[in-house]
Amino acid sequence: MSFIRVQGLKSLQGKIEIQGSKNAVLPIMAAALLHKGMAVIKNVPRIQDVFCMLEILKALGCSYQFEGHELTLDTRDLCSYKVPEREGRQMRSSVMLLGPLLGRLHQAWTCYPGGCVIGKRPIDLHLSALEKLGAKIEPKEDGIFVTGERLSGTDVHLLFPSVGATENVLMAGAAARGTTRIFGAAKEPEIQTLCDFLNRLGAKVCGIGTDVLTVEGKNTFQDVEFTVPGDRIVAGTYLGAVMAAGGEICLTGVPVRHMEGTLDVVRKTGCQVEAWGEEIRAFMRGRPLPVQVCTGPYPEFSTDLQSVMLSVAAVAEGNSQIQENVFEERFATGKELQKLGTQIIIKDRTAFVTGRYPLKGGEVYALDLRGGAALTVAGLAAEGESRIHGCFYICRGYEDICRDLSAVGARVSMEEE
Repeated sequence: MSFIRVQGLKSLQGKIEIQGSKNAVLPIMAAALLHKGMAVIKNVPRIQDVFCMLEILKALGCSYQFEGHELTLDTRDLCSYKVPEREGRQMRSSVMLLGPLLGRLHQAWTCYPGGCVIGKRPIDLHLSALEKLGAKIEPKEDGIFVTGERLSGTDVHLLFPSVGATENVLMAGAAARGTTRIFGAAKEPEIQTLCDFLNRLGAKVCGIGTDVLTVEGKNTFQDVEFTVPGDRIVAGTYLGAVMAAGGEICLTGVPVRHMEGTLDVVRKTGCQVEAWGEEIRAFMRGRPLPVQVCTGPYPEFSTDLQSVMLSVAAVAEGNSQIQENVFEERFATGKELQKLGTQIIIKDRTAFVTGRYPLKGGEVYALDLRGGAALTVAGLAAEGESRIHGCFYICRGYEDICRDLSAVGARVSMEEE
């Protein structure tokens, strides 16, 4: 097993090129199944979740070439509707295959999805929404079987702006007869990117960026070439690194227009930020100021960056409060941060953090993807050596966090037990 070794208390200086977005590329890969043809996807991150999705697509009958960061998918020979159980249990994103498989093959089977344990994350919204389009849901002990020979467009009202449910309805609706309207749709940038991809594929999606999306069903689609935007969560993680460690960094390939909420919080910590085009420059001198943060659906502060902000608050000069409103188990990382000397009290969905500096190095364990990255950030502000175990979680979403942080002067490396 691998672990990340961090030697802390070194300020950062330099430039990092931000990888393609994990949360955008996975639904794009799924949506490619709607078309019996080719899709060329550029700026694809070489992360574990992408390789896992490729194994699923291969098992379904697709072929691909993945060179550098360019992925060519050939979906002409799609023949199976059953998501392989081993890969399906490895990541949450496997559930998003229900919509496109239903649209293309009129049936789909998947095990109950895996991934990070960060809360209940029920898929009821996905299934009830697909039922509205005419799908028949058959829950089994080992998975979910969905059929729908004649999907019909209709109005779908989501009780919560679920990203995954919105994606599934968009993809199924793109292949349904008639028009589907999604009320209460998620507005995350990754939803907007999926809508752009579907339009390039030949679908017609309107209302992009709003909570009411309209998609007109199509019988046929077309070959497509598409570039994935940069990963706003990875960019936010490295902003957290400079806030915790101090210094000055430049991030390139960043979707700046989708990071306004994040940058507002970053600036409130005392970090000086300049952003334009696809570039962010961040300068941090001294300890961060305390923060008051509440997570929520976009454009509110992202739950995916809550753990990183917890690490920043741990070294802030004062008392911070962070409220988690999306996934109830996100604060599990707080218990690991306590091993590094952080002063965190968690009550219900709120973390009360008393900052101290420096933290102390120690042995900690990643319990989920973003929590593992947050522990690495905390190690940058810790005296002595820290070891972060459970690196396979981090590799699900970060192409090479050690490479990136080393490029700006951090003393961090991936090593074997």
